[in-house]
Amino acid sequence: MENQYYLGLDLDDEYAVISFFQLNMKEPETVSTVAGREVYQIPALLARHRKTGQWCAGEEAVKLMRSGEGEVVDAPFGRALRGEQVPVGKEFFPAKELFALFLKKVLWLSARLKPPAVIERLVVSLDSLSREVTELFAWAAAKLNFTAGQVTLLDRKECFYYFCYSQNEELMRHDVCLFDCRGEELRCLRISRNQRTIPQVVTLAEERTNLGSSGRDEAFLEKIKNFFQGRTVSSVYLVGDGFEGNWMKLSVAYLCRGRRAFIGKNLYSKGACYAAAVRAKKLEWPYVYLGDNEMKVNVYLKVRNSGATEFFTLISAGDNWYEAVGECEVLLDGTPEIDFWLQQPDSREARIEKLELTDLPERPPRATRLQITAKPLSDSKVCIGIKDLGFGEIFPASEKMWEYVMSLSAGS
Repeated sequence: MENQYYLGLDLDDEYAVISFFQLNMKEPETVSTVAGREVYQIPALLARHRKTGQWCAGEEAVKLMRSGEGEVVDAPFGRALRGEQVPVGKEFFPAKELFALFLKKVLWLSARLKPPAVIERLVVSLDSLSREVTELFAWAAAKLNFTAGQVTLLDRKECFYYFCYSQNEELMRHDVCLFDCRGEELRCLRISRNQRTIPQVVTLAEERTNLGSSGRDEAFLEKIKNFFQGRTVSSVYLVGDGFEGNWMKLSVAYLCRGRRAFIGKNLYSKGACYAAAVRAKKLEWPYVYLGDNEMKVNVYLKVRNSGATEFFTLISAGDNWYEAVGECEVLLDGTPEIDFWLQQPDSREARIEKLELTDLPERPPRATRLQITAKPLSDSKVCIGIKDLGFGEIFPASEKMWEYVMSLSAGS
Protein backbone atom coordinates (compact mmCIF):
# COMPACT_ATOMS: atom_id res chain seq x y z
CA MET A 1 0.00 0.00 0.00
CA GLU A 2 1.36 3.39 -1.03
CA ASN A 3 0.09 5.11 2.10
CA GLN A 4 1.60 2.65 4.62
CA TYR A 5 4.02 4.35 6.97
CA TYR A 6 6.57 3.09 9.46
CA LEU A 7 7.04 5.78 12.10
CA GLY A 8 9.92 6.43 14.46
CA LEU A 9 9.39 8.74 17.42
CA ASP A 10 12.27 9.85 19.65
CA LEU A 11 10.90 11.22 22.90
CA ASP A 12 11.93 12.70 26.22
CA ASP A 13 10.68 15.48 28.49
CA GLU A 14 12.33 18.19 26.39
CA TYR A 15 11.60 17.32 22.77
CA ALA A 16 10.04 14.87 20.37
CA VAL A 17 11.48 14.06 16.94
CA ILE A 18 9.40 12.08 14.45
CA SER A 19 10.50 10.42 11.21
CA PHE A 20 8.56 8.38 8.68
CA PHE A 21 9.53 5.65 6.25
CA GLN A 22 7.93 3.81 3.37
CA LEU A 23 9.36 0.75 1.68
CA ASN A 24 9.83 2.63 -1.59
CA MET A 25 11.97 5.29 0.11
CA LYS A 26 15.76 5.25 0.11
CA GLU A 27 15.86 6.33 3.76
CA PRO A 28 13.48 7.76 6.39
CA GLU A 29 12.52 11.42 6.33
CA THR A 30 12.14 13.57 9.41
CA VAL A 31 9.25 15.94 9.96
CA SER A 32 10.30 19.58 10.24
CA THR A 33 8.26 21.96 12.35
CA VAL A 34 9.22 24.83 10.02
CA ALA A 35 8.57 24.49 6.28
CA GLY A 36 11.74 24.57 4.20
CA ARG A 37 14.06 24.22 7.20
CA GLU A 38 15.55 21.31 9.16
CA VAL A 39 13.92 22.11 12.50
CA TYR A 40 13.24 18.63 13.80
CA GLN A 41 12.85 19.05 17.55
CA ILE A 42 9.22 19.39 18.64
CA PRO A 43 9.00 20.97 22.11
CA ALA A 44 7.40 18.58 24.59
CA LEU A 45 4.65 21.01 25.48
CA LEU A 46 0.86 21.04 25.44
CA ALA A 47 -1.20 24.23 25.66
CA ARG A 48 -4.90 24.98 25.92
CA HIS A 49 -6.16 28.25 24.47
CA ARG A 50 -7.68 30.30 27.27
CA LYS A 51 -10.64 31.47 25.16
CA THR A 52 -11.43 28.63 22.77
CA GLY A 53 -10.34 25.70 24.95
CA GLN A 54 -8.55 24.18 21.96
CA TRP A 55 -5.44 22.09 22.65
CA CYS A 56 -2.21 22.30 20.66
CA ALA A 57 1.30 20.91 20.98
CA GLY A 58 4.90 21.67 20.08
CA GLU A 59 5.68 25.01 18.43
CA GLU A 60 2.03 26.06 18.51
CA ALA A 61 2.05 25.55 22.27
CA VAL A 62 5.22 27.65 22.52
CA LYS A 63 3.48 30.50 20.67
CA LEU A 64 0.50 30.39 23.03
CA MET A 65 2.86 30.36 26.00
CA ARG A 66 4.79 33.40 24.74
CA SER A 67 1.64 35.35 23.93
CA GLY A 68 0.07 34.50 27.29
CA GLU A 69 -3.00 33.12 25.55
CA GLY A 70 -2.46 29.53 26.59
CA GLU A 71 -2.36 27.40 29.71
CA VAL A 72 0.77 25.31 29.27
CA VAL A 73 1.63 21.78 30.37
CA ASP A 74 5.28 20.81 30.17
CA ALA A 75 6.97 17.38 30.37
CA PRO A 76 3.81 15.34 29.63
CA PHE A 77 5.75 12.06 29.47
CA GLY A 78 7.41 12.37 32.86
CA ARG A 79 4.24 13.62 34.51
CA ALA A 80 2.26 10.69 33.13
CA LEU A 81 4.89 8.27 34.35
CA ARG A 82 4.60 9.74 37.84
CA GLY A 83 0.80 9.52 37.73
CA GLU A 84 0.26 13.23 38.39
CA GLN A 85 -2.98 15.18 38.34
CA VAL A 86 -2.13 18.28 36.29
CA PRO A 87 -3.78 21.67 36.97
CA VAL A 88 -4.94 23.46 33.81
CA GLY A 89 -6.75 26.64 34.70
CA LYS A 90 -9.33 25.68 37.33
CA GLU A 91 -9.44 22.04 36.24
CA PHE A 92 -7.29 18.99 36.93
CA PHE A 93 -6.46 16.38 34.29
CA PRO A 94 -4.83 12.95 34.67
CA ALA A 95 -1.34 13.38 33.25
CA LYS A 96 -1.61 10.18 31.24
CA GLU A 97 -4.65 11.60 29.40
CA LEU A 98 -2.61 14.67 28.47
CA PHE A 99 0.31 12.47 27.44
CA ALA A 100 -1.94 10.49 25.08
CA LEU A 101 -3.19 13.78 23.65
CA PHE A 102 0.39 14.98 23.09
CA LEU A 103 1.25 11.74 21.29
CA LYS A 104 -1.80 12.11 19.07
CA LYS A 105 -0.85 15.68 18.13
CA VAL A 106 2.75 14.72 17.35
CA LEU A 107 1.77 11.69 15.26
CA TRP A 108 -0.61 13.84 13.28
CA LEU A 109 2.35 15.92 12.11
CA SER A 110 3.58 12.91 10.14
CA ALA A 111 0.17 11.80 8.94
CA ARG A 112 -0.52 15.28 7.60
CA LEU A 113 2.31 15.02 5.06
CA LYS A 114 0.76 12.62 2.58
CA PRO A 115 -2.81 11.82 3.54
CA PRO A 116 -4.47 9.48 3.94
CA ALA A 117 -1.68 7.88 5.94
CA VAL A 118 -1.86 4.42 7.50
CA ILE A 119 0.53 3.84 10.39
CA GLU A 120 1.65 0.26 9.88
CA ARG A 121 3.92 0.29 12.92
CA LEU A 122 5.28 2.82 15.39
CA VAL A 123 8.58 2.44 17.23
CA VAL A 124 9.25 4.83 20.10
CA SER A 125 12.84 5.63 21.05
CA LEU A 126 13.39 6.45 24.73
CA ASP A 127 16.41 7.07 26.92
CA SER A 128 15.62 3.99 29.00
CA LEU A 129 12.87 1.41 29.47
CA SER A 130 11.08 -0.02 32.50
CA ARG A 131 7.94 -1.96 33.30
CA GLU A 132 6.23 1.32 34.22
CA VAL A 133 7.14 2.90 30.87
CA THR A 134 5.92 -0.17 29.01
CA GLU A 135 2.60 -0.13 30.85
CA LEU A 136 2.09 3.60 30.21
CA PHE A 137 2.65 3.23 26.47
CA ALA A 138 0.44 0.14 26.31
CA TRP A 139 -2.38 2.21 27.82
CA ALA A 140 -1.70 5.20 25.54
CA ALA A 141 -1.48 2.99 22.43
CA ALA A 142 -4.89 1.48 23.19
CA LYS A 143 -6.26 4.98 23.81
CA LEU A 144 -5.06 5.98 20.33
CA ASN A 145 -6.59 2.84 18.76
CA PHE A 146 -3.33 1.06 17.98
CA THR A 147 -3.66 -2.70 17.85
CA ALA A 148 -1.64 -5.03 20.06
CA GLY A 149 1.91 -5.30 18.78
CA GLN A 150 1.64 -2.23 16.57
CA VAL A 151 3.70 -0.08 18.95
CA THR A 152 7.21 -1.07 20.08
CA LEU A 153 9.46 0.64 22.63
CA LEU A 154 13.24 0.65 22.24
CA ASP A 155 15.96 2.50 24.07
CA ARG A 156 18.12 4.94 22.13
CA LYS A 157 21.05 2.55 22.06
CA GLU A 158 19.02 -0.03 20.19
CA CYS A 159 17.72 2.61 17.77
CA PHE A 160 21.36 3.52 17.09
CA TYR A 161 21.95 -0.16 16.31
CA TYR A 162 19.10 -0.25 13.77
CA PHE A 163 20.30 3.00 12.20
CA CYS A 164 23.91 1.86 12.07
CA TYR A 165 23.28 -1.42 10.27
CA SER A 166 20.89 0.15 7.76
CA GLN A 167 23.72 2.22 6.27
CA ASN A 168 26.09 1.47 3.41
CA GLU A 169 28.53 -1.36 4.02
CA GLU A 170 31.54 0.99 3.98
CA LEU A 171 30.14 2.86 6.99
CA MET A 172 29.75 -0.28 9.10
CA ARG A 173 32.64 -2.43 7.89
CA HIS A 174 34.32 -2.12 11.31
CA ASP A 175 33.14 -0.62 14.60
CA VAL A 176 30.78 2.35 14.60
CA CYS A 177 30.75 4.99 17.34
CA LEU A 178 28.15 7.44 18.57
CA PHE A 179 28.80 10.43 20.81
CA ASP A 180 25.69 11.92 22.43
CA CYS A 181 26.35 15.24 24.20
CA ARG A 182 23.61 16.94 26.21
CA GLY A 183 24.73 19.91 28.27
CA GLU A 184 28.04 18.86 29.78
CA GLU A 185 27.27 15.13 29.84
CA LEU A 186 28.82 12.96 27.11
CA ARG A 187 27.66 9.43 26.33
CA CYS A 188 30.01 7.33 24.22
CA LEU A 189 28.71 4.25 22.40
CA ARG A 190 30.65 1.76 20.30
CA ILE A 191 28.87 -0.97 18.38
CA SER A 192 30.52 -4.13 17.02
CA ARG A 193 29.34 -7.25 15.20
CA ASN A 194 30.60 -10.80 15.01
CA GLN A 195 30.52 -11.63 11.31
CA ARG A 196 31.29 -15.30 11.98
CA THR A 197 27.92 -16.07 13.58
CA ILE A 198 24.53 -16.56 11.92
CA PRO A 199 22.79 -14.30 12.66
CA GLN A 200 25.58 -11.83 13.34
CA VAL A 201 25.65 -11.04 17.06
CA VAL A 202 25.91 -7.32 17.78
CA THR A 203 27.23 -5.93 21.07
CA LEU A 204 27.56 -2.39 22.36
CA ALA A 205 30.06 -0.77 24.72
CA GLU A 206 29.12 2.38 26.62
CA GLU A 207 30.96 5.00 28.65
CA ARG A 208 29.72 8.22 30.25
CA THR A 209 31.72 11.26 31.23
CA ASN A 210 31.47 15.01 31.79
CA LEU A 211 33.12 17.42 29.33
CA GLY A 212 32.89 20.44 31.61
CA SER A 213 32.27 24.00 30.47
CA SER A 214 35.82 24.98 29.50
CA GLY A 215 38.44 23.26 27.38
CA ARG A 216 35.71 21.14 25.80
CA ASP A 217 37.52 20.58 22.52
CA GLU A 218 40.64 19.21 24.23
CA ALA A 219 38.58 17.12 26.66
CA PHE A 220 36.51 15.67 23.84
CA LEU A 221 39.62 14.87 21.79
CA GLU A 222 41.14 13.01 24.73
CA LYS A 223 37.94 11.03 25.25
CA ILE A 224 37.80 10.09 21.55
CA LYS A 225 41.37 8.83 21.57
CA ASN A 226 40.79 6.71 24.66
CA PHE A 227 37.52 5.31 23.33
CA PHE A 228 39.06 4.42 19.96
CA GLN A 229 42.17 2.85 21.44
CA GLY A 230 42.84 -0.57 19.95
CA ARG A 231 39.73 -0.42 17.73
CA THR A 232 39.18 0.18 14.02
CA VAL A 233 36.29 2.60 13.58
CA SER A 234 34.56 3.03 10.21
CA SER A 235 32.18 5.88 11.02
CA VAL A 236 31.20 8.25 13.81
CA TYR A 237 27.93 10.02 14.62
CA LEU A 238 27.47 13.08 16.81
CA VAL A 239 24.05 13.90 18.29
CA GLY A 240 22.76 16.23 20.99
CA ASP A 241 22.57 19.94 21.73
CA GLY A 242 25.99 19.86 23.41
CA PHE A 243 27.70 19.81 20.01
CA GLU A 244 26.13 23.10 18.95
CA GLY A 245 28.44 26.06 18.46
CA ASN A 246 31.78 26.29 16.76
CA TRP A 247 33.91 24.81 19.53
CA MET A 248 35.00 21.52 17.89
CA LYS A 249 38.27 22.05 16.04
CA LEU A 250 40.91 19.52 17.10
CA SER A 251 38.33 16.85 17.86
CA VAL A 252 36.62 17.04 14.45
CA ALA A 253 39.96 16.97 12.64
CA TYR A 254 40.82 13.75 14.49
CA LEU A 255 37.39 12.20 13.94
CA CYS A 256 37.59 12.67 10.18
CA ARG A 257 41.03 11.12 9.89
CA GLY A 258 40.42 7.91 7.92
CA ARG A 259 36.73 7.61 8.82
CA ARG A 260 33.39 9.25 8.05
CA ALA A 261 31.77 11.56 10.61
CA PHE A 262 28.20 12.90 10.71
CA ILE A 263 26.30 15.29 12.96
CA GLY A 264 22.53 15.66 13.39
CA LYS A 265 19.51 15.42 15.68
CA ASN A 266 17.34 12.78 14.05
CA LEU A 267 19.46 9.62 14.22
CA TYR A 268 17.31 7.93 16.87
CA SER A 269 13.99 8.60 15.13
CA LYS A 270 15.41 7.35 11.82
CA GLY A 271 16.76 4.25 13.56
CA ALA A 272 13.30 3.71 15.04
CA CYS A 273 11.83 3.82 11.51
CA TYR A 274 14.20 1.11 10.34
CA ALA A 275 13.34 -0.88 13.46
CA ALA A 276 9.63 -0.55 12.65
CA ALA A 277 10.13 -1.98 9.16
CA VAL A 278 12.40 -4.77 10.44
CA ARG A 279 10.00 -5.70 13.25
CA ALA A 280 7.20 -5.86 10.66
CA LYS A 281 9.44 -8.28 8.70
CA LYS A 282 9.60 -5.96 5.69
CA LEU A 283 13.40 -5.67 5.64
CA GLU A 284 16.01 -8.41 5.75
CA TRP A 285 17.93 -8.32 9.01
CA PRO A 286 20.83 -10.76 9.53
CA TYR A 287 21.65 -9.43 13.04
CA VAL A 288 20.70 -10.03 16.65
CA TYR A 289 21.37 -7.31 19.22
CA LEU A 290 22.20 -8.12 22.83
CA GLY A 291 21.66 -4.86 24.68
CA ASP A 292 20.46 -3.97 28.17
CA ASN A 293 16.83 -4.89 27.47
CA GLU A 294 17.32 -7.85 25.16
CA MET A 295 17.14 -11.52 26.06
CA LYS A 296 20.56 -13.15 26.19
CA VAL A 297 19.24 -16.67 25.68
CA ASN A 298 17.06 -18.67 23.30
CA VAL A 299 14.53 -20.98 24.96
CA TYR A 300 13.35 -23.94 22.86
CA LEU A 301 11.11 -26.95 23.16
CA LYS A 302 11.99 -30.11 21.27
CA VAL A 303 8.76 -31.38 19.73
CA ARG A 304 7.47 -33.74 17.07
CA ASN A 305 5.36 -32.13 14.37
CA SER A 306 3.79 -34.26 11.61
CA GLY A 307 6.23 -37.04 12.42
CA ALA A 308 9.33 -34.84 12.25
CA THR A 309 11.43 -33.68 15.21
CA GLU A 310 11.90 -29.90 15.39
CA PHE A 311 12.61 -27.10 17.83
CA PHE A 312 9.83 -24.71 18.80
CA THR A 313 11.05 -21.29 19.95
CA LEU A 314 9.41 -19.96 23.10
CA ILE A 315 11.76 -17.00 23.68
CA SER A 316 14.29 -15.59 21.21
CA ALA A 317 17.57 -13.94 22.12
CA GLY A 318 17.35 -10.30 21.10
CA ASP A 319 13.68 -9.92 22.08
CA ASN A 320 12.88 -7.13 24.54
CA TRP A 321 12.47 -8.95 27.86
CA TYR A 322 9.92 -6.41 29.13
CA GLU A 323 7.54 -7.38 26.33
CA ALA A 324 8.50 -10.92 25.32
CA VAL A 325 6.21 -13.83 26.09
CA GLY A 326 6.04 -17.30 24.56
CA GLU A 327 3.09 -19.67 24.64
CA CYS A 328 2.11 -22.98 23.10
CA GLU A 329 0.10 -26.16 23.71
CA VAL A 330 1.63 -29.62 23.46
CA LEU A 331 0.58 -33.24 23.89
CA LEU A 332 2.68 -35.15 26.40
CA ASP A 333 4.04 -38.40 24.98
CA GLY A 334 5.82 -40.51 27.57
CA THR A 335 7.05 -39.70 31.07
CA PRO A 336 5.65 -36.65 32.95
CA GLU A 337 8.56 -34.35 32.24
CA ILE A 338 9.49 -31.72 29.67
CA ASP A 339 12.92 -30.76 28.33
CA PHE A 340 13.68 -27.10 27.73
CA TRP A 341 16.75 -26.14 25.72
CA LEU A 342 18.65 -22.95 26.64
CA GLN A 343 21.17 -21.64 24.14
CA GLN A 344 23.16 -18.43 23.73
CA PRO A 345 22.92 -17.05 20.17
CA ASP A 346 26.69 -17.10 19.60
CA SER A 347 27.11 -20.70 20.79
CA ARG A 348 26.39 -24.09 19.26
CA GLU A 349 26.07 -25.66 22.70
CA ALA A 350 22.77 -25.82 24.55
CA ARG A 351 21.88 -26.66 28.14
CA ILE A 352 18.85 -28.87 28.78
CA GLU A 353 16.58 -28.16 31.74
CA LYS A 354 14.42 -31.20 32.56
CA LEU A 355 11.24 -30.16 34.37
CA GLU A 356 9.24 -32.84 36.18
CA LEU A 357 5.46 -32.51 36.43
CA THR A 358 4.88 -33.86 39.92
CA ASP A 359 1.47 -35.36 40.73
CA LEU A 360 0.29 -35.26 37.12
CA PRO A 361 -2.69 -37.66 36.70
CA GLU A 362 -1.76 -40.92 34.99
CA ARG A 363 -3.04 -41.06 31.41
CA PRO A 364 -2.12 -42.92 28.22
CA PRO A 365 0.55 -41.40 25.92
CA ARG A 366 -0.66 -38.31 24.00
CA ALA A 367 -3.73 -38.00 26.21
CA THR A 368 -2.46 -35.03 28.22
CA ARG A 369 -2.64 -31.55 26.74
CA LEU A 370 -0.40 -28.95 28.38
CA GLN A 371 -0.38 -25.17 28.07
CA ILE A 372 3.17 -23.80 28.36
CA THR A 373 3.91 -20.12 28.95
CA ALA A 374 7.36 -18.52 29.10
CA LYS A 375 7.71 -15.03 30.56
CA PRO A 376 11.12 -13.38 31.13
CA LEU A 377 11.98 -12.07 34.59
CA SER A 378 15.20 -10.48 33.36
CA ASP A 379 17.40 -10.59 30.27
CA SER A 380 18.71 -14.03 31.26
CA LYS A 381 16.00 -15.50 33.49
CA VAL A 382 12.66 -16.97 32.38
CA CYS A 383 9.62 -18.10 34.36
CA ILE A 384 7.98 -21.20 32.87
CA GLY A 385 4.32 -21.86 33.65
CA ILE A 386 2.71 -25.20 32.76
CA LYS A 387 -1.01 -25.98 33.07
CA ASP A 388 -2.74 -29.36 32.68
CA LEU A 389 -5.61 -29.03 30.19
CA GLY A 390 -6.50 -32.71 30.12
CA PHE A 391 -7.82 -34.24 26.91
CA GLY A 392 -11.43 -33.37 26.24
CA GLU A 393 -14.23 -35.17 28.09
CA ILE A 394 -12.34 -38.45 28.20
CA PHE A 395 -9.60 -37.14 30.47
CA PRO A 396 -10.82 -33.94 32.19
CA ALA A 397 -8.33 -31.24 33.08
CA SER A 398 -6.95 -31.45 36.60
CA GLU A 399 -6.27 -27.68 36.62
CA LYS A 400 -2.87 -28.48 38.13
CA MET A 401 -0.22 -25.83 37.47
CA TRP A 402 3.55 -25.90 37.75
CA GLU A 403 5.96 -22.96 37.77
CA TYR A 404 9.71 -23.03 37.29
CA VAL A 405 12.37 -20.34 36.95
CA MET A 406 15.23 -21.06 34.55
CA SER A 407 18.38 -18.99 34.21
CA LEU A 408 21.13 -18.75 31.64
CA SER A 409 23.53 -19.34 34.54
CA ALA A 410 22.92 -22.77 36.00
CA GLY A 411 22.12 -22.79 39.69
CA SER A 412 21.01 -19.15 39.88
